[in-house]
Amino acid sequence: MRRTPAPAPAGHSPAGRRPRTLLAAGTASAVAAATMAGLALGLAPAASAGEFLVNGGFESGALGPWSCTGGTGSVVTGQAHGGGYALAAAASAGDTAQCTQTVAVAPNTTYTFSAWVKGSYVYVGVNGGTSTWTPGTGGAYQKLSVGFTTGATQTSATVYTHGWYGQGTYYADDLSLDGPGAPTPTASPTATASPTVTASPTATPTATATPTATATPTDTASPTAPPTGGHSLVGYLHASFANGAGYTRMADVPDSWDFVNLSFGEPTSVTSGDIRFNRCPATECPTVESDADFKAAIAAKRAKGKKVLISIGGQNGQVQLTTAAARDTFVSSVSAIIDKWGLDGLDIDFEGHSLSLQTGDTDFKNPTSPVVVNLISALKTLKAKYGPNFVLTMAPETFFVQLGYQYYGSGPWGGQDPRAGAYLPVIHALRDDLTLLHVQDYNSGSIMGLDNQYHSMGGADFHVAMTDMLLKGFPVAGNTANVFPPLPASQLAIGMPATTNAGNGYVAPAEVDKALDCLTKLANCGGYVPRAGAQPNLRGLMTWSINWDQFGGREFSKNFDGYFRR
Repeated sequence: MRRTPAPAPAGHSPAGRRPRTLLAAGTASAVAAATMAGLALGLAPAASAGEFLVNGGFESGALGPWSCTGGTGSVVTGQAHGGGYALAAAASAGDTAQCTQTVAVAPNTTYTFSAWVKGSYVYVGVNGGTSTWTPGTGGAYQKLSVGFTTGATQTSATVYTHGWYGQGTYYADDLSLDGPGAPTPTASPTATASPTVTASPTATPTATATPTATATPTDTASPTAPPTGGHSLVGYLHASFANGAGYTRMADVPDSWDFVNLSFGEPTSVTSGDIRFNRCPATECPTVESDADFKAAIAAKRAKGKKVLISIGGQNGQVQLTTAAARDTFVSSVSAIIDKWGLDGLDIDFEGHSLSLQTGDTDFKNPTSPVVVNLISALKTLKAKYGPNFVLTMAPETFFVQLGYQYYGSGPWGGQDPRAGAYLPVIHALRDDLTLLHVQDYNSGSIMGLDNQYHSMGGADFHVAMTDMLLKGFPVAGNTANVFPPLPASQLAIGMPATTNAGNGYVAPAEVDKALDCLTKLANCGGYVPRAGAQPNLRGLMTWSINWDQFGGREFSKNFDGYFRR
């Protein structure tokens, strides 16, 4: 995505395309601060004198009511912290061996979850809240604790412990959920709500302790999709610069926008991994609000159910995680931004030369290029740190995704652009963690679709053909033995410019509706008919940008509302 509009690059070169990314997850520090203030005034009960977990010491000799993914957990002797039994859970290359228990809780109440754990990179946490870990060497038991405060209508909470990819077996014992007024614990009540952010999150582990993902998750064509949340409208907000569209205050962002991506977080240097988010200065944005008002407006959006993310990259923010040190710095610096502003997650908008594949890196399922492997590891670490409600989105350009149908990296004999299809291994490795993928269907050269015909910007067919490739899947570089699996419609939004000023590839509302009709209903199709069939659960639209939409009289967002919310 661009800060200012510019002509589309020649051919398939992605250089200079408009910056945009969407990603969401994280703790809401503004809400956490309010929670702490409330606790100081005695507005929430203090956690004390009550045990909510069943079989926290595993002294029954069995797992129940604990549940572990993929049959990875068992109860063993000889490894106990207290008593005679402990949980043993085996993390593999494709499974972190997460074990959970869901219990009944009271609304507006503070709890503490703690556990004694032994092993490398063992996590404890609460769904929708925070987590903490022990990097350690795994030689001795260590106690980990996290606190959280339930929401106004919350009646259940799910706590968990898990290891890390490829790190082997970890042990856990004497797990406890402490809080006031403990009822007779329920073995497995239905989770009806997620806890709010923790009032006092445990400190982030040091950068050097960040685990490296040793393998990508196993290939699956139909992963468990994240909650669909109905149809969604995603937009980028020029938060660190004005651009020709002018500045829009966070409080003035219309409620049509379900995802607001703050643009942009950028690195201190290309390879540092040190991401900074600087708000637009008053000299450039005379109407810019104070930090306090900006933060309060973010919290207000989130209270309405909107997701606010920090978007990393953009046209000017080249990010190359070439080393493990850069990867770890990326994790710590992005966490600091999420925590400071109280955000839901992260959007990856890596453009230009941020991602490329080294010669010989030809299998998207098993990447070897450091910039790709380190990015995957960093995103998995952030997801594990913040838990299942962490929002992760991506906004790659067509060059890095759909072009992979024809070309992947430098090719088997070299000579091709090593950036071709370079997002595919990242998308694939994170497909179970990805909230939304919204490819930038603009500032693009012509791309071959599944009909083996080239499609160009300017009409509904381009959006239909590009989206169908993700819904149907496609052989990478034409290799039918190496197929990029389809993504669920609920994970996909279509990226379009909001106005003619915003970027090349703008289409009028009638063409937008035509593309949506074809993809969701198999109606009103033009020259391209989707191979994947009708997809009524298509998540929605993404645009560059909220500011340009405001500049254009809200044509884009009003059309979306008229189509999906009439």
